[in-house]
Amino acid sequence: MYNEKPYFYGTGRRKSSVARVRVYPGTGSITINDRDIDEYFGLETLKLIVRQPMEVTKTLGRYDIVARVAGGGVSGQAGAVRHGLSRALLQAGEDFRPVLKKAGFLTRDPRMKERKKYGLKAARRAPQFSKR
Repeated sequence: MYNEKPYFYGTGRRKSSVARVRVYPGTGSITINDRDIDEYFGLETLKLIVRQPMEVTKTLGRYDIVARVAGGGVSGQAGAVRHGLSRALLQAGEDFRPVLKKAGFLTRDPRMKERKKYGLKAARRAPQFSKR
């Protein structure tokens, strides 16, 4: 259905999730991994996170969103879709930049899982200390 239509593209990342987001002119439907947003994200807060860039730019019913997300958990995936959607909306209209920037949706969240170090049980968790 969307293959031949022109679209705006944005890649979003959060933790270990990567989202490839396409924004088509349309009626406001959001599809993630070939499933409706209500079917894909169970929690209302995650759906809210995904829709935030549309609400801020006042484009809620003007674009159809098709996203492919891989890696990470549901929260990271929602953040990745939000980041990718913000970047795609930036291509759609450069006048969206100030509001998206002010809301912080264009900034890649740098917080990642810290690696496990040798001699420790986890990233910072040391083995239990025994006096005797």
